Amino acid sequence: MKAANGMVVSMHYTLTDDSGETLDSSRGGEPFNYLHGHSNIIPGLEKALEGAQAGFKSKVTVAPTEGYGEKNPEAVFEAPREHFPPDMKLEVGSRVYADGPNGPITLTVVNLTETGAVLDANHPLAGKTLHFDVEITTVRSATPEELEHGHVHGEGGHQH
Repeated sequence: MKAANGMVVSMHYTLTDDSGETLDSSRGGEPFNYLHGHSNIIPGLEKALEGAQAGFKSKVTVAPTEGYGEKNPEAVFEAPREHFPPDMKLEVGSRVYADGPNGPITLTVVNLTETGAVLDANHPLAGKTLHFDVEITTVRSATPEELEHGHVHGEGGHQH
């Protein structure tokens, strides 16, 4: 079977940045499973895996436009201290959560000011070229429920 729309792909991967620093990896654990063609992984990686079969190995470089996008400077802003719970300890690098127009969003505290905190709503990997070392372990047909829900269920997938 080949990676195509509606197929469940299991893979091991190691993700590094331009400096070679490992950002994430499934190696040493269970393979990562995703539903191909359902936007479960970044577009550039999904395109590179189209048609791949079990045993396929590759190094894939994904530009920001096909990954998490370019950094948007307008997504960095200052929020006054009164917008945070009074007992919340704010630290540079910590993550805070807010309600956005399309549901919850994650923001990173990038600086503290006398009156609040500078927050960044960009994905932490926005603007970065990503380097994947991937190995496809299995490809199978998705179940009707997985197709209906748009993600993998069961072991290594989403649990309901």
